[in-house]
Amino acid sequence: MIGKICLVTGATDGIGKVTVRALAEAGAAVVGVGRDPAKIEAVKAEIGSTPGSLEFLTADLSSQAQIRALAEQFRHKYDRLHVLVNNAGALFTSYRTTADGLEMTFALNHLSYFLLTHLLLDTIIASAPARIINVASDAHAGSTINFDDLGHRQNYSGWTAYGASKLANILFTYELARRLEGTGVTVNAVHPGFVNTNFQRAAGLNMRGPLTPEEGADTQLWLATSDEVDGITGRYFVRRHDIRSSDISYDRSVARRLWDISARLAGLPGGD
Repeated sequence: MIGKICLVTGATDGIGKVTVRALAEAGAAVVGVGRDPAKIEAVKAEIGSTPGSLEFLTADLSSQAQIRALAEQFRHKYDRLHVLVNNAGALFTSYRTTADGLEMTFALNHLSYFLLTHLLLDTIIASAPARIINVASDAHAGSTINFDDLGHRQNYSGWTAYGASKLANILFTYELARRLEGTGVTVNAVHPGFVNTNFQRAAGLNMRGPLTPEEGADTQLWLATSDEVDGITGRYFVRRHDIRSSDISYDRSVARRLWDISARLAGLPGGD
């Protein structure tokens, strides 16, 4: 990974922290994104020196203004981006909204991927061959996109909102892969497994996953670095295996509709 530039969101805990450490240890120039300056400093101290470089940018990815500022900060320093790992996400057991007035789960888990990727897309394409990895979940199975109530205002359920946001990650992955055909940029989604991290504790859930953060980060690191997946795009991976996702995730009309609505909500051209 020497000479490669990587950006990883949700980089101060769990599989994100493992990912930035491993990429920097492999010699890449790594930019991690975190929300809490104190946690950023703690992670930097914990990881220490590496063969590659590791720096952090601070942003709350539920805020579109902060996502735009983050992208601008990155582009000001770097003119290439070889690997983007959209990893940040959360589950909220109660209904809440962002500074932009959007439901928090949809905004953080899906729209942050969508907006940050679009803001950096020219840089990524200019860096080809390049890779985009979207961290999804098997929680997408059995989920749907309710276009009449994307924010789940009616009868809010944290798990329902979370599952829908993870389905949105996969729909976005497949649609972006189709749109980037021929550019040299690949886009894939990954389910890390049920990992024992602060994810559950932050959601107030008394649950512990059986996988370590290192085990959970393995597939996304493999997708970011391995020659085995050169040119492979528009797939969903679980434990390094190309797995079929839910039937609805392959519905191109749903993907295009979600794309158009997401563009509008994110203030990007082409929104319906």
